[in-house]
Amino acid sequence: MSSRVSEGGRTSTSRPPGEPRRVAYLYLLPAFVVYAAFLLYPIGRAVQFSLYDWDGLSVGRWAGLDNYAAILADEGLRAAFGHALVLIGFYAVGPLVIGLALAAILNHAKVRGLGFFRTVVFLPQVIAMVVVAIAWRRVYAPDGTLNSLLGALGLDSLTRGWLGDYAFALPAVGVVGTWFETGLVTVLLLAGMSRIPADLYEAARLDGAGAVREFFAVTLPSVRGEIAVALTLTVIAALRTFDLVYVTTRGGPGTSTSVPSYEVYHRAFGLSQVGSAAAVGVTLTVVIFAISFGINRFADRRVS
Repeated sequence: MSSRVSEGGRTSTSRPPGEPRRVAYLYLLPAFVVYAAFLLYPIGRAVQFSLYDWDGLSVGRWAGLDNYAAILADEGLRAAFGHALVLIGFYAVGPLVIGLALAAILNHAKVRGLGFFRTVVFLPQVIAMVVVAIAWRRVYAPDGTLNSLLGALGLDSLTRGWLGDYAFALPAVGVVGTWFETGLVTVLLLAGMSRIPADLYEAARLDGAGAVREFFAVTLPSVRGEIAVALTLTVIAALRTFDLVYVTTRGGPGTSTSVPSYEVYHRAFGLSQVGSAAAVGVTLTVVIFAISFGINRFADRRVS
């Protein structure tokens, strides 16, 4: 607060702009009410349900932390979380590497029709994942596009029922995630690279930097923020993927492609274990928050 002397010799107090703060809180209140009603309250109820042994219909029985302990003890649930971590490599790491290479080449070469290219590579993002899953299920079918192409190339020994193979089902699902997320990552990185001042590249060239050194010395540090955003979005997509798994494999063969989000559905609606499903959902939420927080903290630390 600041004070000033009036003409009558009295001291008057002037408030800084924005005071009192309770007025600002009143402006924020409607948005917070909506946020609490549609996010905080459902999360709170999920936490409550996770503490009960409940089938969704009868009276629940208090279970405490037993449902959470079961996640650690149940080999199938541990495997589901492991599969989700594997999918991070396909959904996040793969698209990031491909997107960095594509964006750097396109930005450096100044390709004509770049706006059209951005639209094309971003196109998978505007297609419903259910449609994507149905299309790729046809690609992976025993008589589908992939096996037909391998047969035409004389590689019949490599043909198989990709989504029904214990060893290849999860990578096959992951490849769909790579295809789906690469466009988003490329567009984000292209937007970041387009804002890099040309002076930085000129200075690097004057120092004798080649294309590779220029990329690591100028381009990569300049798009660290975009990389953090891309990793956050793609990691979340990998950990909460459900519709792709549900349409293509339903967690099979066996449980080789089961992921936590599918386990939530299967336990709640297939096994009537609502408490266990809620515990898996809450645990998945905590894992997503922790990984996203770690990515952004790492990015902020490197920027500072």
